Amino acid sequence: MKATFKAIAVLAVLISFSSCQKNSRPNYQYMPNMYEPVGYETYAESDAFNNGVEAQLPVEGTIPRGYSTYDIPDTNEGYELAKQSLQSPLDSVQVDLVRGKELYEIYCGICHGNRGNGKGKLVEREKILGVPSYDDAGRAITTGSIYHVIYYGKNTMGAYTNQLNEEERWQVVAYVEKLKADLEK
Repeated sequence: MKATFKAIAVLAVLISFSSCQKNSRPNYQYMPNMYEPVGYETYAESDAFNNGVEAQLPVEGTIPRGYSTYDIPDTNEGYELAKQSLQSPLDSVQVDLVRGKELYEIYCGICHGNRGNGKGKLVEREKILGVPSYDDAGRAITTGSIYHVIYYGKNTMGAYTNQLNEEERWQVVAYVEKLKADLEK
């Protein structure tokens, strides 16, 4: 029994000294395409890009499906123009205040507060300061100004164009107007 144990121990030591890797010959690679990507030259005439389009850019002026243009510029004059002339394309049947509230609480309530009084969580914790209430007399916000600020941002508020599509932005505008009316009561 001792002899068998000694033989197994010696055999284990010999195997450990002669490991599987030998530097004198390379290791085998199984399915190298799985971890060695094939690089393509993007603008070259190759099998991957053999469609004759050099840069594969859309035609100038192309608008993706589901998007529309917003032609009012991101300037003070553009803000005033939006404030005076921009109206919501949603009629009273299309306005969904429940959806507007959900979006508002996700994107706006953290700073503006869920009631629109400028006392969101970040303001209470003094992470940001100076968020005014919607009922401040000096602000005189309108449908157009709310949409313009959501689209481009203003002062320390960033733009929410990439987070909200056009219809969602208008739902938030309708909800902000409701909050403003509730605060002014």
